[in-house]
Amino acid sequence: MDHRFESVPAVRQGLADINYLADEGIAGVVYLADRLQKPILVEGPAGTGKTQLAKSVAEMMGARLIRLQCYEGLDESKALFEWNYKKQLLRIQAERNAEGTWTDIEEDIFSEDFLLTRPLLEAISATEPVVLLIDEIDRVEIETEALLLEILSDYQVSIPELGTVTAQQIPMVFLTSNNTRELSEALKRRCLFLHIDYPDMDREKEIVLTKVPGITETLADQVARIVRSIRQLELKKAPSVSETLDWANTLMLLNINQITAQDATETINILLKYRSDIEKAIKEFSTNQSDFAGQS
Repeated sequence: MDHRFESVPAVRQGLADINYLADEGIAGVVYLADRLQKPILVEGPAGTGKTQLAKSVAEMMGARLIRLQCYEGLDESKALFEWNYKKQLLRIQAERNAEGTWTDIEEDIFSEDFLLTRPLLEAISATEPVVLLIDEIDRVEIETEALLLEILSDYQVSIPELGTVTAQQIPMVFLTSNNTRELSEALKRRCLFLHIDYPDMDREKEIVLTKVPGITETLADQVARIVRSIRQLELKKAPSVSETLDWANTLMLLNINQITAQDATETINILLKYRSDIEKAIKEFSTNQSDFAGQS
């Protein structure tokens, strides 16, 4: 069997080359998932880079990313496949006008020409390298989770009218969860587990320096320090890494080279989206001045 990655350092370097700064733990799990041909269940707070990891691995591999966005009410027809009923009805009408038999019609309308593939079937039937991203799996019902487990166990799909479709190559699979509900033990056993939390201050500074063109090391350091202090508050929703980057870009657009408490207060709505959180942060800015320009 051909392996996609030579080593854990090679994974880490490959991700760094496309500006995804992975630590040793993340790179190690990606490497093992390839070697063991197992899906990766990625849990952690919203906005910590779970989805971006799957996208970056696909980019690093030169693979096609196929994404299944989960939501309450997602069923087999949206996740796996369904028949193109309108096209089938048109063909039935045409065949009847041509006086075809029902057997002929049935064989015709239940062929691949009338099959609408959804993300799971598309990933399994692909011949080229694929990364399958099953995003926010904790949003689906237990029954749909069981369907996903069945497919990920055997990498094959049974279509009654056509037979069994077996994967020609095992895709790299990422399942993300914001941990809004407990996933089944069976699903967890099938996967390698990876928890991605908010980055520590030094790593977030490095991310800002990598992702925000032209930013100075001083400003990136200040951004990382202030965001860290905000995340230590009791908030409804802590700032995500993407919101940190939005804030850094905002400061650059405003030509702010060093952040004052007033600058932070006037731009806090980029980082926080709940009024109660904003009020807590502004209070923190007024009582803790050590991270701001002109303060010690």
